[in-house]
Amino acid sequence: LVDDHGWQVDLRVASMFARWAELVGAEVGAHSRAESFADGKLVVRTDSTAWATQLRLLAPALVRRLNDDLGHGTVVVIEVLGPHAPSWKHGMRSVRDGRGPRDTYG
Repeated sequence: LVDDHGWQVDLRVASMFARWAELVGAEVGAHSRAESFADGKLVVRTDSTAWATQLRLLAPALVRRLNDDLGHGTVVVIEVLGPHAPSWKHGMRSVRDGRGPRDTYG
């Protein structure tokens, strides 16, 4: 059934999401998670900007490691995103034309 419908890549990618920490290592897996995958582009969210920088440096090695497990050419590029930051546009602490809090939240 999987072969008939061409679901091999979809199953391997779903397996990657479930085994993320195993594939990338315990330490990296503890500070990041795979968010989405489409057309060879894997989006990864980290819990701090420092880990986002680290994962950007590790991206080529991660692409090779993931393709070894998922099949050659499955992951083409990894986009690394930092943590979600709160909005300071409205509320008691907002200032018109202000430069913002200047913090990286992590």
